[in-house]
Amino acid sequence: MSDYDVIWTTPGQSCADSMPLGNGDIGLNAWTEPNGDLLFYVSKTDAWNENNRLLKLGCIRVSLAPALEFSEGFQQILFLETATMEVRTAGKVLLRLWVDANAPVVRLEINSDTPRDVKVSLETWRTEERVLEGQEQASAYGQNGGPNPIIESPDYVLPNQQNRVVWFHRNEKSIWAQSMALQSLDDLASCGNDPLLHRTFGAAVLGDGLICQDDQTLISSDSRCDWNLTIHPLTAQTATAEEWLSQLDEQIERDKSTYSVQSLEAHKNWWHDFWDRSYIHIDGTPEAGVVSRGYALQRFINACGGRGAYPIKFNGSIFTVPTQENNGVTYDADYRRWGGTYWFQNTRLTYWPMLAAGDFDLMQPFFKMYCDALPLAIERTQKYFHHGGAFFPETITFWGAYADSNYGWEREGRDVSFCENTYIRYYWSGALELCALMLQYVEFSSDEEFCHEKLLPMARQILRFYDEHYPREDGVLKMEPAQSLEMFWEVVNPLPDIAGLQFVLDKLLTFFDSLIRDEDRVAWTKLRGELPPLPRRAQNGKSILAAAQEIRDEKHNSENPELYAVFPYSLFGIDKPELQMARDTFANRLVKSSKGWQQDAIQAACLGLTEETQQMVVSNFSTSHQGSRFPAFWGPNFDWIPDQDHGGVAMLALQKMLMQCDGAKVLLFPAWPRDWNVSFRLHAPQNTIITGEFKTGKLVLLDVKPARRRGDITFPDDIVR
Repeated sequence: MSDYDVIWTTPGQSCADSMPLGNGDIGLNAWTEPNGDLLFYVSKTDAWNENNRLLKLGCIRVSLAPALEFSEGFQQILFLETATMEVRTAGKVLLRLWVDANAPVVRLEINSDTPRDVKVSLETWRTEERVLEGQEQASAYGQNGGPNPIIESPDYVLPNQQNRVVWFHRNEKSIWAQSMALQSLDDLASCGNDPLLHRTFGAAVLGDGLICQDDQTLISSDSRCDWNLTIHPLTAQTATAEEWLSQLDEQIERDKSTYSVQSLEAHKNWWHDFWDRSYIHIDGTPEAGVVSRGYALQRFINACGGRGAYPIKFNGSIFTVPTQENNGVTYDADYRRWGGTYWFQNTRLTYWPMLAAGDFDLMQPFFKMYCDALPLAIERTQKYFHHGGAFFPETITFWGAYADSNYGWEREGRDVSFCENTYIRYYWSGALELCALMLQYVEFSSDEEFCHEKLLPMARQILRFYDEHYPREDGVLKMEPAQSLEMFWEVVNPLPDIAGLQFVLDKLLTFFDSLIRDEDRVAWTKLRGELPPLPRRAQNGKSILAAAQEIRDEKHNSENPELYAVFPYSLFGIDKPELQMARDTFANRLVKSSKGWQQDAIQAACLGLTEETQQMVVSNFSTSHQGSRFPAFWGPNFDWIPDQDHGGVAMLALQKMLMQCDGAKVLLFPAWPRDWNVSFRLHAPQNTIITGEFKTGKLVLLDVKPARRRGDITFPDDIVR
C-alpha cells in the first residue's frame, strides 16, 4: 500500500489542504499550517441536528512552543496501510494522528527532541442561534421553501473544566413531528420515537499534563518532549444533557482502562486485515498508476466513513470542509448541497463495489437504514394507496420519510399520496435495486441469517407493492402513471422497473428457491408471468432497448434508463443473448458522459467495451476537485465534495473490467487492457476469493478459494495462461 501513500513536502494553507482519516464512524480532515500548527475537523456519521443536517462536531487546533519548524525536510504523510498521518521534519516523526479502529477515540502523539509547551484550542462556529438563508438553505434540503425559518441552534461549551475541554450540540427541538404530520403520518408519530429530538453530539479533549486556560483552551502545565492527546466523540439521545455527559465520562474511563501500547498495533492490525482481504494493484502505463491509486484511495475513504450508524453520504461523506459555492460565498464545514437526505440513485453507487472488495461490514449501515424504515413504508403504502406492500421514495430522510419540500408544503386539495416534486413523483424503482443488491450480497457472503431476517422481508413487501399497485391489461402488468428514473416523468411501463422486477424475481425463483416460502413462490411465479416485455425502439434499422414502452414528455436529467438492463440488472452482457443489441443500445444512448453518478463506465465494462471503459475509468480517477489538495476528493459534479458517486462508479467499473459474475460463473478479464499489469484479490459468489496476477499479457498466478470453485472460472479466448 505504500505506493499509494499521500506525501506532501510543504505545509498546507487552509482546510482545502486536508487529509482524511477515520475509523468508520469518526472522521478527521487534518492539515498543517505554515506557522507549525496542526488543525483537524472532527466529524461523526450520526451527528444529525434538529433540521436533519449532518454537522461537524468542531475543529481542534494544536500549537507548540517553540513552534514546529517546517523549513527543513518537511513531510506530511498519510500512510494507507495503517490509516495514520505523520508530520516529519528532517526525517524525524513529530506528530502522529489516528482514529482508533477499535475504539471511539482520536489519538495524537507528539514527539520532540526538545521540551515544548502545548496549546490545544477548540474552534467553533455555531456560537449563536441563527437563520439559514439563501443558498445555505440547500444544506437543510427538505426544509427549504417551507413556512418556517430554518433555525440552527448553537453549540454549548461546558464551563469550569479543570483538565479538559467538553462541548456538544443538543437538539432541544426537532422537525420530525411536523414532518410526519405534513405527510399524514402523524398517527405513526404518536407511537414512534423522534430520532432527532434530544440527540446530543460532541466530544471531550484531554491529555496528561494539560490544564484549562479557559473553557475552550488547554495548555501544558510544564514543558515536555512527548505528549499524548485524546479526543472522545459521542452521540447519544438522552433525556438530559447531564445524562449525555455521564455517558461521555464512562466512555473516557473505559478508554483509560483498556488503552495500552498495544492499541496502536491492534489498530494497525485492523487496517492490515482490511487491505489484505481485497486489492487491485495496476502498473504498465502512467495512466494505470493513476487508476490504481484512485481505487485504493476511494476504498480508504469508504472505510473511514462506512462503519457508523448510518450510510455514507453521497454528497461529501463525513469529509466536508468550508468550500466556496457557485455564488462566490464560502460556507462553513456543515454545508453540503442536497443536505442530509439520501437519494437511493446516488447512495447505492458507493455500495455496489463493496461486494467484490469483500467489504461486507461496510454494507450493513446501508441495509439497516432501509430495513429499519420498512415498517413506516408499509404503513405509508396502506395510508396513501390503500393496499399492501411497501414503497420507498427515491429521496428519503434517514428514518424513511419524504423530504418535506419534495412531498410538498401546500396540501390543500391534494391527495395524501401526491408528491409535489416531479423528479421523484413516481420514482419508486430504487427499492427493486435495493433488493437486487441485497440478493447479490447474500450470493457473495452466503449470509443466510441476513437472507431470512432482512432480504426476504424486504423483497416480500416491495414485490407486493408492484403486484397490488398496478392493474393488468390483457393479463399483463401496466405501470401507469409511472416515470423512468428522473429522466422521463410521464411514461408507460418504464424499463428500469420491468428489468428490476425481472432480475429480482428470477434470482428469487432460481438461486433462492429452496429458501422461500411456498406462498411466496406461487405469488412471485404469477407476477413474473405478468411482466410486460422490456421496451424496445427502432434506431437506424436496428432494434434497441428503450427507456419505456411509451414516453410522453421530454428528458429532464442526464440518465440512460434503457441501460439499467445492463447495469444494475445485468440482463444483457458478455456471454448473454443479444450482446450486439445491447452494445447498439449503448452506442445510441442519449447522454454520453461518465462523471458523478453517471454509469457509462460500468455499463461499458459489462458489455466488454474495453477501450471505452479504460478511457472513462482513467478520466474518473484523474479528475479531482481543483480546490482540494487531496487527490481523491472528487467533485462536486452533480453533488458535493468529496463526491462519493464519482469514486464509486470508477471503482465498480474497474472491478468489472477485471471480473464479472453471473450466478456461480466467474469471468476474469472480460474488459481488461492487455497492456495493464495487475495483481488482485477479489471476492465472488459462494464466499469465493480469487487472487491473481496478470503480467506482460499473461496470467502468471491464479489462486481460488475454495478450490472447488476453480472450475467455475472462465477467461476470454486471448488470455494466455
